[in-house]
Amino acid sequence: MDGDPRRGVLPGGAEAAGRPEAAGGRTDGPTGPAGPTVAPGLVGVVWGLLVLNTLGSAGARTIVPLPRSLIQMVTMGALVTAFALALVLNARLRIRASAFLLLLTLLLVPSLISSLRLESGFGALFRCTRLTLFVGTLWLLSRWWDGSLRFVRSHVRLYFVVLGSAAAGLLISPGAAMPELYGGRLVGALWPLTPPQIGQYAAVVIGLTVLLAIGRQADRLSATVIIVPSLVLLALTHTRTATIGLLVGLLLAIGSLVLTSAAARRFFVWTVACAVVAAVGFASALRAWFLRGQSQENFSSLTGRAKVWDALLAAPRTTAEKLFGTGLSDKSFGGLPIDNSWLAVYHEQGLTGITLVAALLLVLGGVALLRPPSLPRACAIFLISYCSISSYTEAGLGDASPYLLHLAVAASLLAAPGTGAAPPRRTPAIPRRRVPRWAQERR
Repeated sequence: MDGDPRRGVLPGGAEAAGRPEAAGGRTDGPTGPAGPTVAPGLVGVVWGLLVLNTLGSAGARTIVPLPRSLIQMVTMGALVTAFALALVLNARLRIRASAFLLLLTLLLVPSLISSLRLESGFGALFRCTRLTLFVGTLWLLSRWWDGSLRFVRSHVRLYFVVLGSAAAGLLISPGAAMPELYGGRLVGALWPLTPPQIGQYAAVVIGLTVLLAIGRQADRLSATVIIVPSLVLLALTHTRTATIGLLVGLLLAIGSLVLTSAAARRFFVWTVACAVVAAVGFASALRAWFLRGQSQENFSSLTGRAKVWDALLAAPRTTAEKLFGTGLSDKSFGGLPIDNSWLAVYHEQGLTGITLVAALLLVLGGVALLRPPSLPRACAIFLISYCSISSYTEAGLGDASPYLLHLAVAASLLAAPGTGAAPPRRTPAIPRRRVPRWAQERR
């Protein structure tokens, strides 16, 4: 856990020393015989615009009322700007082969087929266009996927800023940030964010920062400044899915480092000991927090989700709808949120979409298992595990969402370094001077 004072999540980590970044540039991806490519700082700006796009426009009432049309204009404008900027940065369209992005691209096929029937209205075509731009931007950014921690750091910084906005809203107006409408759970009072959203962002930030600290890529002060406030916000959201996903994801990620990292072993032992003490000493408090004041019946039906799921599965569907779905929608059925990625994909993109999403997760998980133990691999395992667990009670794996951004970070971590390196330049051979025969005989 101890590290060089120069190391940290926010300033760029321990890898900054002794590299071209120190002179004002950043290494960009694969380093080959031709030398390192330069990664523009605007790559982080593109990633930030993608994060802004996936924040969504639905949520609690904000302190300053924001029209939903204005929020949608901002988020969609961010995506268009991200695509245009990525196209400028990668004008030669140099992309990296990626099974993850290939499967995402194939997911556009059932999305387009079902959306063209307009069963979900013209909004389906709008969402299909959004998904196309989203996937296209990821393809353009794949040039800088090299197995390094660059996108992990950007991910942590950006979502920590989002959490900061939620914390600022809580300080400015506690009543608006924890309204009775949401059972006193924390919401976004400056930007419309729901409790599950804030819980998701907090869990991902905490998990990645813990792993960076274990891997000595973040010093104790930087990690504490990020982890402690994020834990407080996660507790205030009362988000069970995010909490379980965080714990299980960290367990699997740290477990992948136990055999090669003494810091991971120490952290694992201390975590297990603290968990046992908390389970014994604070069992009643933990149970009350977990139930959130709900009845046993409401808890067993997953806060009413099971009723929506049963109705969705019982609805009559044609063969085309079973294969390709009814088109991209707002992830609701009968006016109620679906809150399950697999059922949402089945409803919108059919069995074809479910097959592609399952293949996407299996490919990422399989590649992660085949990689040797390392910090990037552990971060990828955490993100894949978290998204897989959250898919049971949250929707988003079939459309442009933070979950696809998490998986994109995992894909960038699992990319083999040097795959996209430019071939070495051949030095032209110097022509040998011809020596006359009479000169050779004189020698």
